[in-house]
Amino acid sequence: MQAFRNLKISSKLLLAFLAVLALTTFVGLYAVMRLSQINQASVDIATRWMPSSRMLLTIRATTARYRANELQYLISTSDQDIKAFDAIMSDLWSKIQTNYDNYASFIQTEQERASYDELGRLRSAYAREHAMIMTLARNGRKDEALVLAQGESLELSRRLYDQIDRMVQIDHDAGQEANRHANDLYRSARAWVVGLLAASIALGLALALALARIVARPLIEAVGVAQAVAEGDLTRRIQATTTDETGQLLHALHRMDQSLIHIVRQVRNGTDSIATASSQIASGNNDLSLRTEHQASSLQETAASMEQLTVTVRQNTDNARQANQLAASASTVAQQGGEVVSQVVDTMDAIHASSRKIADIIGVIDAIAFQTNILALNAAVEAARAGEQGRGFAVVAAEVRALARRCADAAKEIKLLIEDSNGKVSTGSALVAQAGQTMQNIVSSVRNVTDIMGEITAASVEQTAGLEQINQAISQMDQVTQQNAALVEQAAAAAQSLQEQAYGLQQAVSVFKLERGMELTALPATPQPMPAPGPARITSAAQSGRWEAH
Repeated sequence: MQAFRNLKISSKLLLAFLAVLALTTFVGLYAVMRLSQINQASVDIATRWMPSSRMLLTIRATTARYRANELQYLISTSDQDIKAFDAIMSDLWSKIQTNYDNYASFIQTEQERASYDELGRLRSAYAREHAMIMTLARNGRKDEALVLAQGESLELSRRLYDQIDRMVQIDHDAGQEANRHANDLYRSARAWVVGLLAASIALGLALALALARIVARPLIEAVGVAQAVAEGDLTRRIQATTTDETGQLLHALHRMDQSLIHIVRQVRNGTDSIATASSQIASGNNDLSLRTEHQASSLQETAASMEQLTVTVRQNTDNARQANQLAASASTVAQQGGEVVSQVVDTMDAIHASSRKIADIIGVIDAIAFQTNILALNAAVEAARAGEQGRGFAVVAAEVRALARRCADAAKEIKLLIEDSNGKVSTGSALVAQAGQTMQNIVSSVRNVTDIMGEITAASVEQTAGLEQINQAISQMDQVTQQNAALVEQAAAAAQSLQEQAYGLQQAVSVFKLERGMELTALPATPQPMPAPGPARITSAAQSGRWEAH
């Protein structure tokens, strides 16, 4: 029985319906079999006994008519009547022969065969007597024929009728037996069918009640569990005694009940934690709001400082750009001065070369004056030797000598001046060369300064761009801080809503009843809403440089 209870509902229903169907099929087959037997009995009566009896009665009636026409033939005096009766008798005898032959197909028993053979013997004997009567009548011996017809022929006809009656009785008795057999079959079939139908109904009711009990009881228990769970009662025990669908349903409900108990327990544990966490979140949001305000103030100051630093760096960039331009101009001027000094050095070198050439020329002049003086002295000596002839030549020689002396003196003075000028030119050339080298160093230094100023200018431009980017980043941080302030407000509101929802959740799960030992301490009264920080608006320091709080 437990194995049947553990079957699936579909298998139970299938087995129950198969049992009822098998019993119903057996009832139907038994009824069909009995009906077939009753039908066969009826068919035997209708197609065998009744037709055979009808054929025998037809033979008897036809024989009686044949004998009546035979007597009419014997007493008739008219040839026309005799011919008519003769034709009628021939036709009647053909019918007797036909029915006699057809009756042979209904013979099944030895008694029927013996009766049929006896009837054939009597029919043949009667036929022979009839032939003798007809022969006497045709020969004009009708009186003898009439005596024979009323004697031996009459006796044969009676025996023939008796045999036919006995055969009819046999068929009648057989028909009655078939009828009684059919009635017996009907009564037996009716009793069996009624009994089997009653058994089928009883079995069907028993299976229906058993299935209803097996299926409905766990479902009723499942409905009770579902109603208890719907009312919040989780203390009801669930027991499943089968492994079919209803047992699986109860097992599933048991698991659901245990899971729900676990969930309610966790939810009750979680509501307190959520309330505590939401309070901490709200407190943290207030602290975060204050820190956000301080951060916004710091960003404001930082933005103002960065704005000032940006202005200063922008001015430094402009000054560096101007200094770079001036350094470039100074480099150009220094380069030009270096070129002029180079030209002066070249000029001084040319003057020094010319001075040396003049000194050489003065040396030549001094040598010429010295030679002239010697010649004049020689001329004076020769003039003194010549006396008067040479007096004029002596005067000329004296003048030439005096002129040579003055040329020599002038040449000496010029030589001294030229030497002094060469010394000064050499000194000037050295100074000019030193000045040229110094100008080259100045040009190189100015170029280096120009390059450094260019680098300073580029760095100042980059610093200006970087400070502008920093200023933009601070502006973005300012906007992010504003958004953070708004998010802090939303987080505070969400924390308050979370706290209220935690209380609502605790109230919702408090309707569930747990077994003793599973009850948990409920949350305190409805948490008081914490004041959310006032909305704050931070204006960008790059724009207004003010912090506004409402």
